[in-house]
Amino acid sequence: MSKSELQPRPEPQDRRPALDTAPVAEAELRASDADRERIAELLRDAYAEGRLTMEEHSERIEAAYQARTLGELAPLTRDLPTHRPISMEKAPQAGSRPAAGPLTPARSESPSMVAIFGGASRKGRWRVGSHLKAVAIFGGVEIDLTDAVFESPEVVIEVTAVFGGVEIKVPENVTLQGAGVGIFGGFEVQEQTSADPYAPVVLVKGAAVFGGCEAKPRRGKKLKEWVRKQLGE
Repeated sequence: MSKSELQPRPEPQDRRPALDTAPVAEAELRASDADRERIAELLRDAYAEGRLTMEEHSERIEAAYQARTLGELAPLTRDLPTHRPISMEKAPQAGSRPAAGPLTPARSESPSMVAIFGGASRKGRWRVGSHLKAVAIFGGVEIDLTDAVFESPEVVIEVTAVFGGVEIKVPENVTLQGAGVGIFGGFEVQEQTSADPYAPVVLVKGAAVFGGCEAKPRRGKKLKEWVRKQLGE
């Protein structure tokens, strides 16, 4: 046996990377959905008060929902005052119930809804943009905007109903307009004009062929927490 075989072999080195146990700076902490929604509400209020232009508002809103860390959110409101969102609800009277807790963050949804030999429904607290497309072919589509978060002063809903139906519900304090046609079918929009000139406008247009479209305000349901978007600003 050779001398090299008698010598002990060196222990293998641990090549695993060392874990960084240093504390993470606050700016590097991951942002939650609630953090993004809080910043978005401040941006909507700032736009409503004329502190931001439409372009600035759109850019910052997009950046807010794409932010991954608190550090990416901070610059978006650094030049804006912090305050509570505008509320259309009356101030609570003495002895009334305490206000409810913070609302859950609004979810993002596709700008298109399609129902073919089936159904599609969208309701609850969700973010609605400037354009929404609904297609119902031998099926049904239900769109409920009563709890939605409006991100545009005008929402255009383009409807195509062929042997199918589309039902749309809006809050009672928004403006509702219609510009559709029914061909061997019905296209009914219960138009109304909000008393608030800065209220969002919902325009329903399109066609119903051997089908139907119905859009109407839902009485008793108002936009409780929204920002006044200056129309035609």
